[in-house]
Amino acid sequence: MTYAKSIVASLLLAVSCAAVPAFVGCDTEMGRSEKTTVDSNGNKSTVEQTTVRHPDGSVTTEKEKTSTNVY
Repeated sequence: MTYAKSIVASLLLAVSCAAVPAFVGCDTEMGRSEKTTVDSNGNKSTVEQTTVRHPDGSVTTEKEKTSTNVY
């Protein structure tokens, strides 16, 4: 009888460990935009904006700006 209880306890532990990643969740990308401009001096500017929803329900917006000289 103790052998059966040991197997059941092991199975319950394995199932609970496997279910943990399902509760953690992942970030969800809600939107992304990219705008590129080139001015008369030959400077190219790119602005990327990404809106992300996190598993806890919070929403963040990330901006990344890069500049390069085309000429």
